[in-house]
Amino acid sequence: MWRSHLARSLHQHRNQPEAKFLQLATVGLDQRPRNRTVVFRGFLENGDRLQTPLQDCLKFVTDLRSQKPAQIAANPWAESSWYFTKTRSQFRILGKLQLIDHEYPNQELQSARIETWQALSDPARIQFSWPHPRESRIHFPKTEPPDAELPLDSFCLLLLEPIEVDRLELRGNPQNRWIYLRDDQGNWTEQEVNP
Repeated sequence: MWRSHLARSLHQHRNQPEAKFLQLATVGLDQRPRNRTVVFRGFLENGDRLQTPLQDCLKFVTDLRSQKPAQIAANPWAESSWYFTKTRSQFRILGKLQLIDHEYPNQELQSARIETWQALSDPARIQFSWPHPRESRIHFPKTEPPDAELPLDSFCLLLLEPIEVDRLELRGNPQNRWIYLRDDQGNWTEQEVNP
């Protein structure tokens, strides 16, 4: 359904690294909106085989020392917004976030965390060994990249489990728009709506 359209947009933008950047909005502990740019790290593979009902989850990474873990614990709801210039497609994906840290009990999700770490570049991995985020700036000592096989404790896999997707194609007059909704059993419905 919506994933095939998203996959098509990603494929058509495969030569543009910035096409993997999207906006992720959450609610902070102070009840104010928080929005940041994140890098799409793919979909959770074999989500249908996991002991938890995770389907179609988008993968991101985050630092356990950042504000996001406390925000997510207080309010897991989030929405991402993704725009592709070539296809003129916009995807708004609403769902709940799940943080997979080094103590997370589900072994399959721990494996997904480790695989995501291993897929990162050395410059991406080294960020998790930097000094604590949002503290006063200090001199960054030159450090070697961390072990590429075993993630640092500060590394977290962040999953967005969608329950609603709003897809807008900004071509044509009028433009085309679809809403996809997931039910409690994980089945998706699609409805074409007015733009």
